[in-house]
Amino acid sequence: MFIIVGLGNPEEKYLKTFHNMGYIAVGEVAAKLGVKFKKKECEAFTAEAHIGGEKVIIARPVTYMNASGRAVKQLLAKYKTDETRLIVLYDDYDIPKGSVRIRPSGSAGTHNGMRSVIAETGTQNFTRIRIGIRDPEVNIPIINYVLSEVRKDDYDLFIASCTRAADAAIAIASGETVENAMTKFNG
Repeated sequence: MFIIVGLGNPEEKYLKTFHNMGYIAVGEVAAKLGVKFKKKECEAFTAEAHIGGEKVIIARPVTYMNASGRAVKQLLAKYKTDETRLIVLYDDYDIPKGSVRIRPSGSAGTHNGMRSVIAETGTQNFTRIRIGIRDPEVNIPIINYVLSEVRKDDYDLFIASCTRAADAAIAIASGETVENAMTKFNG
């Protein structure tokens, strides 16, 4: 079993912000697998799908970004899944807009949601799929930037990035190694 989590903020006003790229990406995962977020459990909205006969839980925490780890920890415990079967999708200010980067493990970087996930789970040993949001032409504090709405002229670029991130998550949950997914989807 895999658990695929998209980090974001649950309120409507955050829907099209940079900080909700993880939410958008797992929405793409659910759509591609033909399921909807119907259940609320473990401080998250979840959808259940199957890939190759294996159960996959897709989740959007409702804890707000900086407390995302609470939901992730609860999901891992409820479904008795270890962190090596966890895939977390999220925005990353440290990489250029439109980029997708997959890593098998690592630090949180500048991302508070990932800091929460690492602190709550007690490990960095899980797959993360990062969606780049940095625009070198914008010079405002990170907190203001990540909570701002994606500009209309960039929206298609970000949707394409979220779709690529979703495809990567599905590929990994389908049995593709993280290393192969990195070769195929990073960039």
